[in-house]
Amino acid sequence: MASLIFKIGFYIGSALILVIGSPLLFGKRAWAMAGLAFHGRFVLWWLKLTVGTKIEVRGLENLPQNPVLIAAKHQAPWETFAFPAILKDPALIMKEELMAIPFYGWFSRKFEMIPIRRERAAIALKEMLKEAEIRKEDKREIIIFPEGTRKVPGAEPDYKPGVIKLYESLNIPCVPVALNSGVFWPRNEKKLYKGTIIVEFLPPIPAGLERKTFKETLIKTIEDKCDVLQKEGEAEKESYLNSAR
Repeated sequence: MASLIFKIGFYIGSALILVIGSPLLFGKRAWAMAGLAFHGRFVLWWLKLTVGTKIEVRGLENLPQNPVLIAAKHQAPWETFAFPAILKDPALIMKEELMAIPFYGWFSRKFEMIPIRRERAAIALKEMLKEAEIRKEDKREIIIFPEGTRKVPGAEPDYKPGVIKLYESLNIPCVPVALNSGVFWPRNEKKLYKGTIIVEFLPPIPAGLERKTFKETLIKTIEDKCDVLQKEGEAEKESYLNSAR
C-alpha cells in the first residue's frame, strides 16, 4: 500500500510541479534548474514519508571543482531525480527520444541536458562529445550512466565505450559513484522497501590515464563499492522485514 501511495503522489506531484513551473521554460536556465532541484527534493521527501526510504550521501568531499565527469551506477529511477537534488548544476546524458515528451522533454532541453541518439552510433557519439564539451566550458557536472541502462544489484557489469570516449575527450577528472538504490527500489518488483539508499562519491580518477587503465579502474572502483553498499542495504532491509513479521 505504501508503494502505491508513493507512486500516486509521485505522478500527481510531478505533474503539478511541471504545470505550475511551466513559466520557467521562458526564464533563465538557472531558474529552471532550481525547479528541477525542488522536484528532486520533493520526491525524496515523499519517498521517505510514504515508504520510509531515506537517503544518505557519502563522499561529497571527493567532488573537485566543476567541471567534472561523474560516472554513476544506475539501478533504479531514483537516480534521475536524486542527482539534481544533490548536485549543483548537473548535465545528464539521456536518450534523445525522451526530449520529444511534452513538458518532460521541453524542460530537459531547457536544462541543457545532453541527448544521445543510440541508433546513430558513431554520429551520435560525436554529437554527444560536442555537447559535453560545451557543458564542460559551462563548468557543470556531466553525469553518465556507463552501462547505459538500469542494472539489478549484483548483475555482471557491462560498461559501454561512451564513458571512455567522454573521459578522453573532456580531459577532466572522473568521479565514480556507487549506490544501492536497487535494493530498496527493485527493478522487477512493484513494491518499494523501507531503508536507507546510500549514494557514495568515490575519489576522483585523474585525467589522462590510458583507456584500458581507466576502464579497469572505473569498473573495479564502482563495482567493489557497490558490493559493499549492497550488503549494507540488504542487511538493513532484512532487519526491517523481520521486524514487520
